[in-house]
Amino acid sequence: MTREERIRAAIAGRETDRVPVAAWMHLSEHDQDPISLAEAEVELTEKYDFDYIKMMPFGLYSTQDFGNQVKIYCDPYKEPIVQKFAIDSPAGYDSIRAISALQGTYGKQVEFARELAKRRMEGTPIIQTIFSPFSTLKKLAGDRLLTDMKEYPRSVHHALAAITATTMDFVGYNIDAGVDGFFFATQNAVKTMMTEEEFNEFGVFYDLSVINSYAKKTWFNPIHMHGEDVYFEKLKDYPVNCLNWHDRHTWPSLKEARRLTDKCLMAGIRSAPYFVNGVLQYDDIILDGTPAEIAEHVKDAISQVDGKGLILAPGCVVNPKASAENLMALRKATEL
Repeated sequence: MTREERIRAAIAGRETDRVPVAAWMHLSEHDQDPISLAEAEVELTEKYDFDYIKMMPFGLYSTQDFGNQVKIYCDPYKEPIVQKFAIDSPAGYDSIRAISALQGTYGKQVEFARELAKRRMEGTPIIQTIFSPFSTLKKLAGDRLLTDMKEYPRSVHHALAAITATTMDFVGYNIDAGVDGFFFATQNAVKTMMTEEEFNEFGVFYDLSVINSYAKKTWFNPIHMHGEDVYFEKLKDYPVNCLNWHDRHTWPSLKEARRLTDKCLMAGIRSAPYFVNGVLQYDDIILDGTPAEIAEHVKDAISQVDGKGLILAPGCVVNPKASAENLMALRKATEL
């Protein structure tokens, strides 16, 4: 099977010659230059013979054009951080306006998509990373958003509408650039952050507006449910065809998820960042495990769903310090 055939079969729940797999990580030494990043992603994919490319624009790309001041290190082990939030008062939400996604930092990610589409090995699917409107707004306002949405809901809705329109514009340009789908990352759909009523009001409508703008135009469309205790049962019914979440850290497991849905499960690899006293840490078998442990880990994931409707993937990003030996062990484990 080709890479595309393998992915399409997994999405459809059909038998594959082996379970498709890929891993991704932040490439902070490359991600400020579209050509450099495209070349680095192709190199990573071909080195380990991964089946698809989950595109890795830097995690704050959707905020700069709205006014966030971001410190960028261009260091492989230091990701960009917010120096000053664009929104520092309730009035800040009302100042957010929809913008063209063909300019500024958004425009650089469109160029990245074009360059990657030209450089990828023929038959290798590529999916652009986009963030839910609420995720982007949280990065523009910080934790105050969780209070402001209760006290100033009209202003918060105004900002969400503008971000949604911009994200949909970005989607269109990426489709034109040649991507095969979108990795829709929702980073705040967790029960400890929002009640279900709040998520319904400030999340669902805007999420679906974005997803419905591409769901029938592209064929490889996962959702990433970041964090623990996510609204899995609600998110699984979004019009996406693959589900990615921290299955090794939170409910449901792969086996439990298969009872809940027949959609393709894009998970199985224990790999997730978390913060301890403000310091980024990783619980990552690709970083800390041995090749033999990784092989057993993969075997367990495949057995939970009998190898059907599964694309092996990390629950989140892999640590960029993961060894070449372990990344190769991940790929080779699908053939054991």
